[in-house]
Amino acid sequence: MNIGVDAAALGMSNAVTASTNNVNSGYWNPAGLLSIEDSEASLMHASYFANIAQYDYAAYAKKIDDRSAWGISLIRFGVDDILNTTQLIDSQGNIDYNRISLFSTADFGMTFSYARKSQLKEIQYGINAKVIRRIIGDFASSWGFGIDAGIKFERDSWKFGVMFRDITTTYNIWNIDEEKYNQIKDAVAGQNQEAPESTEITAPKAQLGIAKLFEFHYDYTLLAAVNLNMQFARTNDVFASEAVSIDPAVGFEFGYTDLVFLRAGVGNFQNVEQIDGSKKINFQPNIGLGFKYKGIQIDYALTDLGDQSAALYSNIFSVKVDLSIFR
Repeated sequence: MNIGVDAAALGMSNAVTASTNNVNSGYWNPAGLLSIEDSEASLMHASYFANIAQYDYAAYAKKIDDRSAWGISLIRFGVDDILNTTQLIDSQGNIDYNRISLFSTADFGMTFSYARKSQLKEIQYGINAKVIRRIIGDFASSWGFGIDAGIKFERDSWKFGVMFRDITTTYNIWNIDEEKYNQIKDAVAGQNQEAPESTEITAPKAQLGIAKLFEFHYDYTLLAAVNLNMQFARTNDVFASEAVSIDPAVGFEFGYTDLVFLRAGVGNFQNVEQIDGSKKINFQPNIGLGFKYKGIQIDYALTDLGDQSAALYSNIFSVKVDLSIFR
């Protein structure tokens, strides 16, 4: 749930908390769903770790009336066809390749979003209810639930946004198959001797965003955006304390006649300890481009351009459709 969705946003290094204004707002800031004119759908696919892991996303959103909108989205990050070799050696100590089986491990996140305008027309807010499902073959599975909330404020060409993630703290409760666990308990001497924790906790986070749209000669636009991504604990973020850690991100989108878009951004600033004990600031530059025509928008992003961070780069594609064009 931390990777992000939509190649357009990823090309701007996720600095879209204040500017998001379409079906993908259900993830970035549900308050942005109010900018939808009718109904929209979105799809995204990305491959990670040399195509070992697959990351997929689908979303739908619809305007209810002039003051409210709703949306739903589904995220899956999974690794399929993993070799299970825990039964490779039979009871006589012989290797039997027929005892190898396959399993998958996957994380699912389903989000239900609702957005509404406040009595002050410049302020809008939204809320997410999240259901988390995690599966590791037949070995273990879990369910989790969480709440997000977002606010947007717009005046002239300035946009401000605040997104609170997991505000109630998201809990995942694991159910471990004891029979399967006992089969692998002694597969490697001294390992897996104690069952894993049955509760997984995701602490609250906050994102503050500001964006401004510049227009040049009617045909050209430039969207500049800044995000401050905060965690309430000490991390490797470039600004870190015991109370809060802050990872800034900056993104730009250059548009021509609302038809072609070029994007760039930099974020994920981390203090990384080197072999000699010194620390180096790593960051993640991203680029992207998009094309929009008659309500259909296709976007591409290349994350971690130049391999400046510890993260692996990925090619990401997404498509967004204004469903009103089919009416």
